[in-house]
Amino acid sequence: MSTESGHRQSLDAEMRHLTAEREARLRLNIAVEPLDRVVTPKLVGLSAQDAWTTVQNGLGGPFERCRARIEQLELDRLLDAARCLRMRPIFPGDDEWPTGLDDLAVPPWCLWARGHGRLDQLVARSVAIVGSRAATPYGSTLARTLAAELSSNGVTVVSGAAFGIDAAAHEGALGSGSATVAALACGLDRAYPAAHRDLLDRIRDDGVLVSEYPPGQTPMKYRFLARNRLIAALTGGTVVVEAGLRSGSLNTASYANDLGRPVGAMPGPVTSATSAGSHELIRQGAHLVCDASEVIELLGPFEACAAPDRREPDTLLDLVSEVAARTRDAFPATRTVNVDQLVARAGLAVAEVLAGLGELNALGLAEQRNGGWRLVRGEPGG
Repeated sequence: MSTESGHRQSLDAEMRHLTAEREARLRLNIAVEPLDRVVTPKLVGLSAQDAWTTVQNGLGGPFERCRARIEQLELDRLLDAARCLRMRPIFPGDDEWPTGLDDLAVPPWCLWARGHGRLDQLVARSVAIVGSRAATPYGSTLARTLAAELSSNGVTVVSGAAFGIDAAAHEGALGSGSATVAALACGLDRAYPAAHRDLLDRIRDDGVLVSEYPPGQTPMKYRFLARNRLIAALTGGTVVVEAGLRSGSLNTASYANDLGRPVGAMPGPVTSATSAGSHELIRQGAHLVCDASEVIELLGPFEACAAPDRREPDTLLDLVSEVAARTRDAFPATRTVNVDQLVARAGLAVAEVLAGLGELNALGLAEQRNGGWRLVRGEPGG
């Protein structure tokens, strides 16, 4: 049975055997805005059934703002629409539920997913790549390359499908032939942004679109901030590629930090306003990362291999002995010199200079000429 068929059968079974707990979660998911500052604090810690009863009993009081949605709530119709769109609800305790969401102070009542991938498996080894919508060519190239390399190393890229860095990250993952996950701030019946409809379709083919907003819900500014906490909680760490000081990606990094997830940032030109937020993160303690190996090292336990130290490739001069190096340094730039002159200039014994000359000659770094010695032009490191 294909993954798609499995998801469809799962949704059909869900609709036929909806428990009271799951029905309450769906109703809360529709009626209560995530992170509502008035409503949410009154529901934290309650079971779904108790929370739903509390909301119903509080209409006309603290939960009056939920009235319109409750009066318009048609659960059967919503689930029928979800089935037609091949969307599925995912509940805490389901096999597909990502357990990282349980670390949130206010986890979603449920998630909505659309796509052929299985969410829990995809995010088991994952990283969030986020950044500015108004990305520069530098930032977009970094995000695309980083996502491709991470995906090729078995790390799923999670982002928000927005313009700029998000889109580049998803494209990099897809370009490497890997699945990716996009977390949206609206119902999954909407392609947002509309210009990314093709990108969202490609993500859905092998990966997953996910949201805590039911079908029919539109994107709103505050919903992106609520969505950001999901991106941070779904993943093993967050990397900000390029971000200004007011970028929403800094909000994602803040959530990741609060959850104890590692946060990395990629540096940009110090004169670039679109990297000022990334630089501020680094100043505040985020890890400076430059490539996929450093991100994998940042993510920790699932990779044993640390990123290699950064250094220029060795030249022949890096490989010679101390005596040969000192002998070479004693040569003038162009003139031929004899052994006695080298002994005096290098501060070495005659035997040591002769040994050094032999080593340099064998490596093609020095040669005998006109009764003396001279450096070979164009030698490595010269």
